[in-house]
Amino acid sequence: MPANSQLSKVVCSHYLNLPQGGLCQVTYVWIDGSGEGLRCKTRTLGSEPSSIEDIPEWNFDGSSTNQAQTANSDMILEPVCIFRDPFTLDPNKLVLCEVLNQDRKPADTNHRHTCKKIMEKVKEFHPLFGIEQEYTLMGTNGHPYAWPSNGYPKPQGPYYCAVGADRAYGREIMECHYKACLYAGINIFGANGEVMPSQWEFQVGPCEGVEIGDHLWMARFLLHRVCEDFGVVASLDPKPMSGNWNGAGCHTNFSTEATRAEGGIEHIEKAIEKLRMHHIQHIRISDPHGGQDNKRRLTGLFETSKIHEFTAAVSNRGTSIRIPIQVDQNKCGYLEDRRPAANCDPYAVTGAIAQTCLMEEGEEVDVLCELDINEFE
Repeated sequence: MPANSQLSKVVCSHYLNLPQGGLCQVTYVWIDGSGEGLRCKTRTLGSEPSSIEDIPEWNFDGSSTNQAQTANSDMILEPVCIFRDPFTLDPNKLVLCEVLNQDRKPADTNHRHTCKKIMEKVKEFHPLFGIEQEYTLMGTNGHPYAWPSNGYPKPQGPYYCAVGADRAYGREIMECHYKACLYAGINIFGANGEVMPSQWEFQVGPCEGVEIGDHLWMARFLLHRVCEDFGVVASLDPKPMSGNWNGAGCHTNFSTEATRAEGGIEHIEKAIEKLRMHHIQHIRISDPHGGQDNKRRLTGLFETSKIHEFTAAVSNRGTSIRIPIQVDQNKCGYLEDRRPAANCDPYAVTGAIAQTCLMEEGEEVDVLCELDINEFE
């Protein structure tokens, strides 16, 4: 058990309950140079901010986050989204930030900048997104939480949405994370136990445009912080355990005003055909390493499609795109992109979906890259 998780929470609560004299703690949160890690640091403001405009820009040492060189290491934190802090409580805040270089151009892993441009161009379609974030609870030794130390639990089958000490491992973490998201103001939709033991899922949305990425990234931050208190690690590895175990995805639901209206299935089918034409490029942005992480997950087994094939069907979880059964029955609604990996950047994924499905060919905003699919054979 990690030493920090054994520190007295009772002693800690005494200090957390001390009055702050009208001052406010603001914790700045940002994505580091890995494209999947989160960093944070805290400062004091003279009063509680009423909006994001009240929070000043800040800077950090980019050479320590793989975002700059030591000789020119300052990076800019530009606040973009504000949440309540469920750890130090009101009036304190959590602030999600974009990372900018000194010339104010977006850092390499700042995909929000481009996503926002795309969402602005397609805003008349009123695109809504919902994201299903799967994660695996791990010990700090890299072994799944509550699994036998020298073996494996019983095979998959009884764990999905299960109850019972022999089937649901780490429910306390899921419940605490859920409440933390509600307190913070994150648009969390639900949570459930997943197919592999010690694996869970929470859903964020529906959110319009770039907001889905803001809320998912902050929900991930809260998950890591909650797990820190329990001495457990939340892994977003797309295939944390080899063998006959499910991987972890970040299924992305997408709809527009047209797909949600009567007869919207026609627009859903057109969107699917556009996604089919750009399958390789979407695999490229399905994880932070150009699809290489996802290659271990998208094998055509364990409720996934094959990475080099594009498929779509109603109610089939072994496809690239699933049309939910109620959508097929109602002839309107949304589609589910099952390809994104658990460690994907939601800004890149949702930006790519919006660009592919809603923008005309040749428009200048581009998040899709050419890629040889043979890399994934």
